[in-house]
Amino acid sequence: MKKDIAYLQTKKQQKQPISVLTCYDYPTACMQDAAGIDIVFVGDSVGTNILGYKSEMEVTMADMLHHLKAVRRGVTDAYLLIDMPYASDCNPKQAIANANLFLDNGADGVKLEGGKEKTSIISALTEQDIDVCAHIGHNPQIHGTKAATHGKTVSKAKELIQTSSDLVDAGAKLIVLEKITEEISQIITESINIPTIGIGAGRYCDGQVLVINDILGIGPEFKHAKRYQDYNRLTYEAICQYKEEVENGAFPTDANVDNIAFDKLERVKKWLALKQ
Repeated sequence: MKKDIAYLQTKKQQKQPISVLTCYDYPTACMQDAAGIDIVFVGDSVGTNILGYKSEMEVTMADMLHHLKAVRRGVTDAYLLIDMPYASDCNPKQAIANANLFLDNGADGVKLEGGKEKTSIISALTEQDIDVCAHIGHNPQIHGTKAATHGKTVSKAKELIQTSSDLVDAGAKLIVLEKITEEISQIITESINIPTIGIGAGRYCDGQVLVINDILGIGPEFKHAKRYQDYNRLTYEAICQYKEEVENGAFPTDANVDNIAFDKLERVKKWLALKQ
């Protein structure tokens, strides 16, 4: 069954947690879809996790479109969400054009970062029947890679709660809460009627999102994430073993090669002899 906003909204109403993972390639998309992940998310974190960029601000529309197409080929049932990259949604006209490009290439909805300043953009996209996921708290495109927890002061907590309400009024269908104190995330989740997706925002959001690299153990560890595999160690060991076996002749073996029939090999050898 293809998952849509109505499906995700029902999960919130029934208090069924929503699972979200970033995804940047076809084979991973196939696995996430087969595992039943609710939202497969092509995040601009592809820049720092896959492309070697120093920050998400370097990611372009072309980068996102390339990875969206790869992920789209592997997704059948999940809701496919994609980030609007840095400076791709500066005004309504630009945002609509870029969002439609993503939708034309298989995305189900777009995510954009920012607070009240993005309400007009969200409204414009919503008027075009484009699903929008808002994103408040830590915004990598705005705050850079240095993440700080939001919602620790009374004034900031009030601002986050009010902003979430404003973004819902503007038409947002989902909202990511990143690096927000657990208590304020719970208040937001209970006070708005759209699903909240937390990352480093505690246990009371309607869903959770993590970067696929973080759960696999690729790269550094983060407090908000959990490693479910040790990709770095296992992959490094496999590479070292391959190098060693190539160098000592242990690979390839008979099991890794194909052979020509003996009689045909003899004919080839005779042919070569006649050429000499």
